[in-house]
Amino acid sequence: MSDTSLPTLTKYVRVRSSANARFVEFDFAIGQPDLFVELVLPPAAFEHFCLQNNVQLMSEEQMRVNDENEEKWRFGYDTLVGNNRKAEAQ
Repeated sequence: MSDTSLPTLTKYVRVRSSANARFVEFDFAIGQPDLFVELVLPPAAFEHFCLQNNVQLMSEEQMRVNDENEEKWRFGYDTLVGNNRKAEAQ
């Protein structure tokens, strides 16, 4: 008999909203923290969601990588907009 169970994958969250916000805005990823969806839930529902999914908070490194990828996709590498943003940041 073959094992038909699904592999257990780590589930990640990154909270984007402030602690006192009316709704919790967050990123949710399964397996790969760099492939995520943006979700919004009331605080109580967010707590329940996290417990049900046994989530792990994204590390600082994972968040940094996601921010860099978002910047790349939004402004590109070696483009006029990307180069202008890089010059403004310096």
